[in-house]
Amino acid sequence: MQREEIKIHTEFIKLQDLLKFAGAVETGGDAKLIIQEGRVSVNGEVCTMRGKKMRPGDTAAIDGELELVVT
Repeated sequence: MQREEIKIHTEFIKLQDLLKFAGAVETGGDAKLIIQEGRVSVNGEVCTMRGKKMRPGDTAAIDGELELVVT
């Protein structure tokens, strides 16, 4: 699994924005689609909330192939 650390300078970032910021998806529409399809897990559990607040220490995985770690 490919792992990337994403550094944020705010208290949190929304899951859909994290996927866009990391370059994992092209648009917000793409992020919405893969999140609603249940292809994204947050901290090991499938998450379908695109507005989920991601804070430092949280991880998001897409299809078990790409892991984004918020720092």
